[in-house]
Amino acid sequence: MALHVFNTLTSRKEEFVPLGDPVRMYVCGMTPKFHPHIGHARLFVGVDLIRRTLERRGYRVRHIQNFTDIDDKIIARAQQEGGTAEEVARKYTDSYFESMARIGVQPAHEFPSVTAAMPRIIEYVEGLIQREYAYEIDGDVYFEVARFPEYGKLSGRTGESGMVGVRKELEAGKRDPRDFALWKGAKPGEPSWRSPWGPGRPGWHIECSTMVRDTLGDQIDIHCGGQDLIFPHHENEIAQSEAFTGCAPFARYWLHIGLVTTGSEKMAHSLMNFTTLEEMLQKYEPAAIRLYLLGTHYRAPMVFSEQGLIDASRNLRTLRSAYGGVATNGDDDGPAAGPLERFEAFLDDDFNTAGALGALFDTAHDVNRLGGVGQEGRALRAAFRTMIDVLGVPLKEERQTGSDAPAAPFIDLLVETRTSLRAGLQWEPADAIREGLKKLGVVLEDGPGGTEWRME
Repeated sequence: MALHVFNTLTSRKEEFVPLGDPVRMYVCGMTPKFHPHIGHARLFVGVDLIRRTLERRGYRVRHIQNFTDIDDKIIARAQQEGGTAEEVARKYTDSYFESMARIGVQPAHEFPSVTAAMPRIIEYVEGLIQREYAYEIDGDVYFEVARFPEYGKLSGRTGESGMVGVRKELEAGKRDPRDFALWKGAKPGEPSWRSPWGPGRPGWHIECSTMVRDTLGDQIDIHCGGQDLIFPHHENEIAQSEAFTGCAPFARYWLHIGLVTTGSEKMAHSLMNFTTLEEMLQKYEPAAIRLYLLGTHYRAPMVFSEQGLIDASRNLRTLRSAYGGVATNGDDDGPAAGPLERFEAFLDDDFNTAGALGALFDTAHDVNRLGGVGQEGRALRAAFRTMIDVLGVPLKEERQTGSDAPAAPFIDLLVETRTSLRAGLQWEPADAIREGLKKLGVVLEDGPGGTEWRME
C-alpha cells in the first residue's frame, strides 16, 4: 500500500510522491519566548511521527526546523526578565531541546534562526522589490497582495473572505489592507539591523521563506506547522516564495497539526492558559506523555486532559512487559509480518496513530500471552519492538517521581520473570514471586492481555 497524506493545499488525501531524494521537509518551529508547552509537544511529536514513518518506508529525509529568535514577544519577555532578547531566546531554545529529547523527538538536521539568516532575508526583500511584488514606504516594506492572483489558494480565503481578521482601514503607506510587512522600521530601544530602507527587522512571514530557500531550495516536498499558521503565515509564505522564485508549488504537500485546547481556547503562551512540558515531565514519565499525544490523529484538535495522561501511564505496563519479554537470540529470526503490515497500513493512511496504537497493543497482548518465547513469541516481540521504534515511545526511561517510582522498574522485572516462568509451566517459583510481591504491598492482576500490577 502506498503512503497517502492529507494535503491542506488540495483539501484531500493524496499519494505521497516526493520530488526527489532526499525528501525535503520544513517545519515552522518555536518562537522561544518561554518554555515549550503541551501544544508545542503535540506539534513536534506529530512531525517526528511523520518523519519516522517516512524513514520506515525507506525514504531519506532532510528535516529543517527554524527558531524565530527575535520578535515582539521575545523583546517583551526580555524586558520582563531583565535580560536581552538574545539571552531569552537562547534560554528557551535550550529548554526546547531538553524537553523534546526526553519525549523522543529527534532533532532536525538543521535549525536555522532568524538572526543568523538576516543578510539573506534582506536580500530576499530586495529581490521582491526588484520583481515589483513589494514596495517601500518610510522605512517599512510591504508585499503587494494584488500582484499575486493566486493569493488565498491554501486557506481558501479569497475576495471578501480574505479580509476576515484583517484590518479593514488602510494603514499609512499601504496600498491594500491585505498587504503585509516584509520589513519593519526600528522602534526606539528595540534590536535592529541595518538595511537599504534604514534600521529595522523583518516581518514574520519573510523569515521562513528565506530559511526554506537557504536550506532546501526553491521547492520542497513537505511543509509542516500548526493549523493556526495556515492563515496568514503559510498563505503569505506561498505568495512570497512563488513570487520570488517563479517555482510553483512552493511546497508540494502541506501537513498541519491540530491544536491543543483548554476548553474552547487553543493553548498558547499569549493567552496564559498553557501547561508547560517541563511541568508535565515532573508528574508523568516521557513515554506516557508521548503515548497520550499519539492517541489523537495529528489533524484532529485535542482537548488537554490529565486523565488521558493517567490512562497512558497505566497502559505503559502492558507495553513494557512486551518490550522486555525473555532475552533470547531468536529475535534475529525477524518480526511477524501480519501484525507489522497491519500497523504500517494504518500509518500509510495519513499517519493514523489511533489505529497504529490499536495494532501495537494487540501485538503487546499477544507477546505477553506467549511470554515472548518460542518462534511465534519471538517474532511477535520483534514486530512489537519495530512498532515502538516507529512510534518513538521512549520505554526505557522510567518516571522518578512519586512514592512507588524507584521500585517500578524492579517490580516490572519481577512481573516479566513471573510471566516467563508461567509460560514454561514453572508454577511454584511463579507463585512465590506473586506472594513475595503481595507481602510488599504489590497486587498482581492476571488477565487476557497479560499481568498488571498496582500498589495496594
